[in-house]
Amino acid sequence: MRVVIQRVKEASVSIENVVKSDINNGLLIFVGIESSDNDEDINWLAYKICQLRIFADDQGVMNKSLIDVNGQLLIISQFTLHARTKKGNRPSYISAAIPEIAIPLYNKFVCKLKELSGTEPGTGEFGANMQISLVNDGPVTITIDSKRKE
Repeated sequence: MRVVIQRVKEASVSIENVVKSDINNGLLIFVGIESSDNDEDINWLAYKICQLRIFADDQGVMNKSLIDVNGQLLIISQFTLHARTKKGNRPSYISAAIPEIAIPLYNKFVCKLKELSGTEPGTGEFGANMQISLVNDGPVTITIDSKRKE
């Protein structure tokens, strides 16, 4: 699994000009799923996200986690995170899981983040054309890949 995490003051996802989910003060998470991903990837990544100390403490130092600040979550599926651009100008998405594999893993990921964070995550709609609005706080943007636990 590959994620792009953005610390946000606010974020929302709209589908056909209707807001499906919105959050304040938290994390906007774009998640790309590969066919080789499994429960181990979900558990490791969800725990890592909830424990990341990327929110400011009283001294303005990034020393608090999502849980510490009672932050909110907005989780958006994004197969394009697995784009391969080595050849030509048209990205290949061969590494991205097909919907029959990706949807159940995405749903498990959302549930695991809900369990660990104690908050109800907002979501988009798998496979839909979504418009994302956000105010990045910092800016703070972090990428994590569960296959590269560095």
